[in-house]
Amino acid sequence: MRVVQIIDSLEAGGAERMAVNYANALVNKIEFSGLIATRKEGALKNKIDSGVSYLFLEKKKSIDFKAIFKLRSYIKVNKIDIIHAHSSSFFIAVLVKLTFPRIKIIWHDHYGSRANETKEKNKVLISLSAFFSSILVVNLQLEEWSRKYMKCSSISFIPNFAASEKQTEQITKLKGEDGKRIVFLANLKNPKNHILVLKSFSELNLYKSGWSLHLIGRDYEDSYSKTLKDFIKSNSLLDHIHLYGAKEDVKFILSQASIGILASTEEGFPVTLLEYALANLAVVSTNVGYCSTVIQNNSNGLLFNPLSDKQINNQLKKITEDDSLVKTLAANFKKSVLNNYSEEIIIEQLILAYKNSK
Repeated sequence: MRVVQIIDSLEAGGAERMAVNYANALVNKIEFSGLIATRKEGALKNKIDSGVSYLFLEKKKSIDFKAIFKLRSYIKVNKIDIIHAHSSSFFIAVLVKLTFPRIKIIWHDHYGSRANETKEKNKVLISLSAFFSSILVVNLQLEEWSRKYMKCSSISFIPNFAASEKQTEQITKLKGEDGKRIVFLANLKNPKNHILVLKSFSELNLYKSGWSLHLIGRDYEDSYSKTLKDFIKSNSLLDHIHLYGAKEDVKFILSQASIGILASTEEGFPVTLLEYALANLAVVSTNVGYCSTVIQNNSNGLLFNPLSDKQINNQLKKITEDDSLVKTLAANFKKSVLNNYSEEIIIEQLILAYKNSK
């Protein structure tokens, strides 16, 4: 089996991290594992295993003939059987298939918001799905959506998995007091809902008992991030809420925290939760997407409705006032993730999906 993962960029996002994780995990499982970035490289390029065949297409526009034929040549030279196209990279995959009909396209949907979108908003995707051999989705809502609208009958739910971070860089030292750090790993954009967490941190006066909040993720320097910065400044929280931007030493960053938080109003299956688990963090999470399946409230984490100020306040208050709860939730979450979402378990499911694709 000879498979190449295709993703539009290698910036630090969930779909991007999973494309790299799949390419790395398949190196010793199949005959050939490749990874292609179409439009943009990024920090995740440094996470690609040395055994993975890598190509950057430098795609400049929607229909870029140079990139299409560069991809076609790569597929032909490396005798690729399957293109595993993540998110919006399905478009170039289909264009190549038109010139190379024997290739199989497996499309992977990571976009949790799609479950609430109309057929009209996804016209191009739906029409081109006739060229897909199989569809993979990261939660059950997306599976239902695909079964309703897509022109491909082979649809499988494949959970994301936890990949152990091999990199040992220790660059980013978090401010604040040991044992009192809350980390929020998410790019500064909708629907990540950072402002809800900032307001809760402020309203609960968590800083008065030594807690600090650390936002890790790309800052797009737009109105979204301005709102966050203005809130921090106007509430005199500059010494307690810290923004670091995008970082590569995530494993080291998480090792310095006690609690991980996620507040998205829409999600697919956030890889961030799995990273929190491997870092042995207690987790306070939104209940959207697949989050409420990964986390059982009060057992291996705390859940809240991302539209409810009261719920997040209650959960943050509960966890920051109880050290033993932090330790119990962290231990339970790590155990459940390793038992259910390990690389070995999920890659077996993926290879079976490859074999069953039409």
